[in-house]
Amino acid sequence: MLDLTGKVAIVTGSTKGIGRAVAEHMLAAGAAVVVSSRTEAEVHEVAAQLGDRAMGIVCDVADPDACQRLVDETVARFGRIDVLVNNAGVGIFKPLSEMTVSEWQLQVNVNLGGVFYCSKAALPHLSATEDGFIVNIASLASRNPFPGGTGYNASKYGLLGMTEAMMLDVRYDDVRVSIVMPGSVDTHFNGREQLPERTWRLHVDDCATAVMQLLSYPKQAHVSRVEMRPGQPKKG
Repeated sequence: MLDLTGKVAIVTGSTKGIGRAVAEHMLAAGAAVVVSSRTEAEVHEVAAQLGDRAMGIVCDVADPDACQRLVDETVARFGRIDVLVNNAGVGIFKPLSEMTVSEWQLQVNVNLGGVFYCSKAALPHLSATEDGFIVNIASLASRNPFPGGTGYNASKYGLLGMTEAMMLDVRYDDVRVSIVMPGSVDTHFNGREQLPERTWRLHVDDCATAVMQLLSYPKQAHVSRVEMRPGQPKKG
């Protein structure tokens, strides 16, 4: 079993869905985890639920100053950062003709800008550990366009390209960068409440398991991209 005792992780967008599952798995492996989202009440409630090694910090990842504060407050509390999981994301699914400029900008600012801002702020601390890790949570929409995905597809295609370029930028700074690209997941993201029982879709724990597997590889090995699909998607 992966042992993250003494490690510190930041997981953005982690009060629900995939982000919360990742935070729970990391805590179970012994890490200290910073839980973050834009909603103050949710952040503190979830951090309290997760226990003493969890800390909640409010952060809108579209704001570069907020991302810098997220990193600074983490280091002030725990003294280091070993893992950054960029999970916060937003999807607005409309045809080009119906999408507003503000809706376009929001998706780009959160899904791309937030990854850049958080990663840039955390990089010196990740490098200082000599075995840092950035995991970006994307989607199969990073490779597969669909009607109504003008903004979402653009931001996720961009995230795939940015991740692979980041990997090359920082590999000699002792930081690995990977991307996890799940297909249909039972989460709140598309307006669905997460179901307690497993359906044909991926479960949030499946995505968290992929993140943990990435972290389990030795420093000399790097899996840069993980694509995930339901084993038996719904027919028709």
